[in-house]
Amino acid sequence: MAWYCSGSTNAELVENLFNEGLIKDERVKEAMMKVDRAHYAPSRPYSDSPQPIGHGATISAPHMHGHACEYLINYLRPGSRVLDIGSGSGYLTHVLANLATDSTSPDTNGGHIVGVEHIPELVDLANRNMSKSEQGRKFLESGRVKFVAADGRLGWKEGGPYDVIHVGAAAEELHPVLVEQLRCPGRMFIPVESGNGGGVLGSLGVGGGQYIWVVDKKEDGSIHKEKVFQVSYVPLTDAPKK
Repeated sequence: MAWYCSGSTNAELVENLFNEGLIKDERVKEAMMKVDRAHYAPSRPYSDSPQPIGHGATISAPHMHGHACEYLINYLRPGSRVLDIGSGSGYLTHVLANLATDSTSPDTNGGHIVGVEHIPELVDLANRNMSKSEQGRKFLESGRVKFVAADGRLGWKEGGPYDVIHVGAAAEELHPVLVEQLRCPGRMFIPVESGNGGGVLGSLGVGGGQYIWVVDKKEDGSIHKEKVFQVSYVPLTDAPKK
């Protein structure tokens, strides 16, 4: 169904996703409407399919970004702190910024979003992409959004704790350090490789393949994990050797 959602404009693409029920929340729809994918996926921006962005990385299909926002929406509100690991092109970071800030409030009262990418060239790309729009420039200039080059498996402790952690690459395990950086309450959306059968997921009897896991840290600090659907992401790993 998702493949039929492509459009000739950003508005048509998002409207198609909404009409097909691939995004349901009006806030998610509005946030995606405000970010022109042509600034982030120049080859076929309004196709509902993943697109290469260089350095072995991709920008996910729009319906996958919509799914991520839908699962995280209850934790995304003005003032939220958000960590976007594997931020790549910067597109979803921009959408998350729309959901975690209030454009009518002073900069100091807005949310804060950190995009982490282990390839420095993609950090530069995300900054350039976000600078293509007036709203994106304001996010960067105000400090509400920043991109950093770092190992996403370690998160970004300086900006935490986070209401939301989104991981845009498949982790080998459910890294405890990322769970530690969640606020109580907080939610993480993470694809995890489960083929090795080891670690946290192995103890839960998960079979092979990559699956999205939604990880909730409750107010009392307890952790609840739910496997939601199978996916195919590039791996969360070291930067490629030069």
